[in-house]
Amino acid sequence: MVASQTSIEKGAKLIKKYTTDLTTRPGVYKMIDLNEKILYIGKAKNLVKRVKSYTNPNKHSYRIKKMISETKSMQFTITNSEAEALLLEANLIKKNKPRYNIAMRDDKSFPKILVNKEHEFPRLMKYRGDNKIQGEYYGPFASAGAVNRTIDTLQKAFLIRTCSDSVYMNRSRPCLLHQINRCSAPCTGEISKKNYDILIKDLDGFMNGKGNYIKDKIFLDMEKQSKSFNYENAAILRDRLETITKIQSQQTINNSKISDADIFGVMQLNNIACVQVFFFRAGQNWGNREYFPIINKIDSIEMILDSFIAQFYTTHPCPSNIIISTKIPSHNLLEKALSEKNSRKVVITFPHKGEKFKLIQKVLMNTEQALKRKMNLLHDQKTLLEELKNKLYLRKIPKRIEIYDNSHIQGSLPVGAMVVAGVDGFEKKHYRKFNIKSELIEKGDDYGMMREMLERRFAKISEIKADENIPDLLVIDGGLGQLNVALEIIKKNKLNDIEVISISKDKNRRFGNEKIHLGKSKTIILEKNDPLLYFLQRIRDEAHRFAIGSHRHRRTMQLKNSKLDDIEGIGSKRKQQLIKYFGSMKSIQEADYNDIVQVPGINEKLARDIFSLLHNE
Repeated sequence: MVASQTSIEKGAKLIKKYTTDLTTRPGVYKMIDLNEKILYIGKAKNLVKRVKSYTNPNKHSYRIKKMISETKSMQFTITNSEAEALLLEANLIKKNKPRYNIAMRDDKSFPKILVNKEHEFPRLMKYRGDNKIQGEYYGPFASAGAVNRTIDTLQKAFLIRTCSDSVYMNRSRPCLLHQINRCSAPCTGEISKKNYDILIKDLDGFMNGKGNYIKDKIFLDMEKQSKSFNYENAAILRDRLETITKIQSQQTINNSKISDADIFGVMQLNNIACVQVFFFRAGQNWGNREYFPIINKIDSIEMILDSFIAQFYTTHPCPSNIIISTKIPSHNLLEKALSEKNSRKVVITFPHKGEKFKLIQKVLMNTEQALKRKMNLLHDQKTLLEELKNKLYLRKIPKRIEIYDNSHIQGSLPVGAMVVAGVDGFEKKHYRKFNIKSELIEKGDDYGMMREMLERRFAKISEIKADENIPDLLVIDGGLGQLNVALEIIKKNKLNDIEVISISKDKNRRFGNEKIHLGKSKTIILEKNDPLLYFLQRIRDEAHRFAIGSHRHRRTMQLKNSKLDDIEGIGSKRKQQLIKYFGSMKSIQEADYNDIVQVPGINEKLARDIFSLLHNE
């Protein structure tokens, strides 16, 4: 819809009213539309001066004029400094993703390696989230796979245990990992506390860039053991030395001058931009991750990278050095803001020559390849969505598809699942599960489960005037019965713009013989090698996977809690103490009375009750 000159003038007039008593201090402003949705979030060194710039729309691009025309109200937050305003702006953009801002799509926390020191013999483990556990954290790593591979290698090099505390406590002899020289087996006393602490210290030194020092130390120990004719110990040290050397040689993009830095490369093609981030810690490359932020065609790569970095460090750890592939408008301000936030100096570098420049070129090469892959993927996805419209006689090309399935075992613990797919593929942040609650639904009533799930999904959506999360197409896993239930709910809520299809297998449930039901007894069977059939199978199977996973989680939680719930005096806190002490429900069931009574908060009577119930006595 094109913004009229009248609506632009009205918007500018409304904005002008806010400037009457607006402060000259720094802060953040929000522009809000008719439906109370945030259109744009901006920062300003001088709020009144910045907001006044919108009162003369002729100086702005068409995009900004349109934003002005849609503005129906504004909100302001005053800050102590421009740097504080910058960080607040980044936080709010990341949280709200306004239509006219550049915003990050993917904001998953990075996995880390944790040496958990809450136990006498620390454990090496993968970890996500806030640093709440006592221990040493190393990261971030670009992926869970990178963490797993690193832990696997560190085990060989430093022989640190990776088993859970419950497994550790129940060992009577060393496990297989000790036998293949991957663990020092502190669980059965094969190593003293003093020597185990030395291994932990060596690991910490290696992860903090002292690899060569650790190698020299191990080499001297190896020679010492060899001279003392302790050839078995010398062989173990030799293997550790070879593993550390192998780790160092496998750093394909490395630079000895860079010990602690994040490197950003950015490229743009039409309305798609790619930002590639490489993580260097302790002089080692710990992987990279690519991002495709939400942008507009007129956004420059300088603006994209500027906004992206500010949002990126609202939740992710910030190193001392940030190396970038292009200049950014807020260079000095961002340096100051990140330094204040992290209570140490943070330097942003835009290199023109030297080793850092060569490294940036390698990062940009990866960015270009990622952008090409994304373009090809979007082209393929767009073609499939066009095929979906044409072959299934839809009214329009669907931009948002919601796929529904449910899962249960003979009707018990029923769970419904909704997954979402669109132009960019699966949108996992929009997935939703439904624990089926109605007591009126008979066990195994798939129609009743589907009805409850869809009623809960669409009960209030018809009251919303504009919702970007309203689907264009529903795909139901099932036959005509499930399809008719979905059509009934859509009609009941007057959501006539939403189209519905269902997918069912043949009587023998053979893969590739699916029928696609379009309503009014109309059915389509696609060719077995049709790419559209593969696409429909893939999204149906994703819904099935998510439904089964949700059901298994619900079943596991019930198994964990159900038996303990039958004991008077066992509340949520005592259940947590038991699970924390033993590690799992299985370990609690295997424990004897003397073990249970050692748990904090469990007295002798409760311990007897727990033991009796779990052993049917």
